[in-house]
Amino acid sequence: MTNSDRTPSAATELPTAGREGKQADLVQAMFDRVAPRYDLANAALSLGQDVHWRRVTAIAARPVDARVLDVAAGPGNVAVELRRRGATHVTALDLSYNMLAEGAHRGHEGITWVNGDAMHLPFPEASFDAVTISFGLRNVPDPERALREFARVTRPGGRVVVCEFASPVWRPFREVYRRYLVGLLPQMARVVSSSAPAYRYLADSILAWPDRAVVAGWIEAAGYNEVRVKDLAGGIVAVHRGFRV
Repeated sequence: MTNSDRTPSAATELPTAGREGKQADLVQAMFDRVAPRYDLANAALSLGQDVHWRRVTAIAARPVDARVLDVAAGPGNVAVELRRRGATHVTALDLSYNMLAEGAHRGHEGITWVNGDAMHLPFPEASFDAVTISFGLRNVPDPERALREFARVTRPGGRVVVCEFASPVWRPFREVYRRYLVGLLPQMARVVSSSAPAYRYLADSILAWPDRAVVAGWIEAAGYNEVRVKDLAGGIVAVHRGFRV
């Protein structure tokens, strides 16, 4: 595993949920704390749907015979799925060293683990056939800058796939989902997570995140075209895909 610009932090404070004033060191520290039980918490809090969401993300990237960069890779669940579906090599990048260590210790072949920042990717231009990010863009202090970095390292004609939480499109379901985020999810996190307060941030950051049309506009402005959005789980998750101009 390579280490790029790691900044240790002992902070216990949570990052800002919205886009303004989000601090990268607090994001890093928060994910370092949740790393030990990250997979268990995801499975429980998504009611097992996280596996399907990763699968859809990997398929959308068209990974066969491709070099893929997976940003905000965590312990590498999407990276493993990309390899399973034919990627020749996957670079898994995350700001949290502990997250990457969890994945690296599992011994997956064909994956390089890089501790780095989505807004300052340590790679040359046009290095990858595809770039993916799952549930990580809203944690980046400047998501539009990150998307421009994704475009810089994507070869012409290559793909970007952004899988992120969204607001359900059907109003009655949207209200039920909001109640789950602010009520039940934090209570469940106390049981299954290694850092329950982080899941209060999760709920707040989802509610503060802009809608799918705004995110699609950011992707287009970064240098991708033919941007399409696929809703999953009634709109709880939106998968965006675009092609590098």
